[in-house]
Amino acid sequence: MRANWRQFALLVSITAFVGAMVGVERSVLPILAEEKFGVASASAVLSFVAAFGLAKSLSNLAAGTLAHRVGRRRLLIIGWIVGIPVAPLIVWAPAWGWVVAANVLLGVNQGLTWSMTVVMKIDIAGPRQRGLAMGMNEAAGYGAVAVAAWAGGALASGHGPRTAPFVVIGAAAAAGLTLSLFTRDTADRAGAPDPTQPAEGASFGRVFARVSWRDRSLSAACQAGLVTNLNDGIAWGIFPLFLTAQGLSIGEAAFVVGLYPATWGLAQLATGAWSDRVGRKTPVVLGMWTQAAGIAAMALADTYAGWIGAALTMGLGTALTYPTLIAYVGDRAAVSWRAAAIGVYRLWRDLGFVAGALLAGIVADVVGVEEAILTVAAVTAASGFIAWARMSESHVGIASGNQSTEEES
Repeated sequence: MRANWRQFALLVSITAFVGAMVGVERSVLPILAEEKFGVASASAVLSFVAAFGLAKSLSNLAAGTLAHRVGRRRLLIIGWIVGIPVAPLIVWAPAWGWVVAANVLLGVNQGLTWSMTVVMKIDIAGPRQRGLAMGMNEAAGYGAVAVAAWAGGALASGHGPRTAPFVVIGAAAAAGLTLSLFTRDTADRAGAPDPTQPAEGASFGRVFARVSWRDRSLSAACQAGLVTNLNDGIAWGIFPLFLTAQGLSIGEAAFVVGLYPATWGLAQLATGAWSDRVGRKTPVVLGMWTQAAGIAAMALADTYAGWIGAALTMGLGTALTYPTLIAYVGDRAAVSWRAAAIGVYRLWRDLGFVAGALLAGIVADVVGVEEAILTVAAVTAASGFIAWARMSESHVGIASGNQSTEEES
């Protein structure tokens, strides 16, 4: 990282603009759905989260398999081009379906751009600094998510939720595309083949099977990632509605909603590096249980201070898991199929947006929003137990040269 600090810093900056693209929606879009389009059902409101998550997860998968063929830099630029129409589609949308369509494009943008910044940083960092690299990557991205969420809420309070906040999206797309033109491909910096990992399995089918179910540790990481983004989906789609229903203003709700990714983003600077020292499993398991506590507290609190505390707790838990899981997959994958493995992991992780939209939307419509939030808290706690039971350590093994090869479930 030190020898390539200019390229690494450029990629960190690009990731910040990737985060800003999606951050403004977190505080504004659910309210826009109700106020401007008359969407009353929680399931219908969350349709934009589901569309985003499905598009992003499939784009992650495609990015992982295409990174070696098309090139990292080209995919990064393509992702930004896809993101340019998002702001105009939302601003001039005549119906809610146009907003959902815009979020399909946003999902493709996020899948291609964020995947490539992750892969390119892992190429540069090497095995001993993966956790630190991913912590810096995710800190930049989700720090920008928080700033954009706060900015969106402030603009919505003063100018309405329809137009002004999405100036942020247009500016972020233009800046991200411009900076990406100055990057260079990092495939030649990915490193030599890892002698602790078998070289076979580079075909898409073998990598998909191995990451998804054949390797018990990687499959446990996938389910933990899925549940983490399931939580992020309800924070995005449910929390603004829940908090405004409790009497908070749009600006106050935006502050709480933005505090969660802000904590998540800043704490990753420490948690990613911590996983380089103590190993990956402990931060993942502890993070899942901390997320569960924060989500439950969000539903059970009845004061502004309580909701702020819940957001801080949830953000800390997510910071423990998010960069660590990506580094974990990077640890266990050989150079020849690492990009594809990260793509498969990110497929399952971002399908969590879809799962969260379906689960929370259905439970909220049938039983209530508070019950939906508590249900997600229980699912998250269970996910932590699964990670504890199935994941084996990875980074400590790499450091000692004794990492195991594939584990059959």
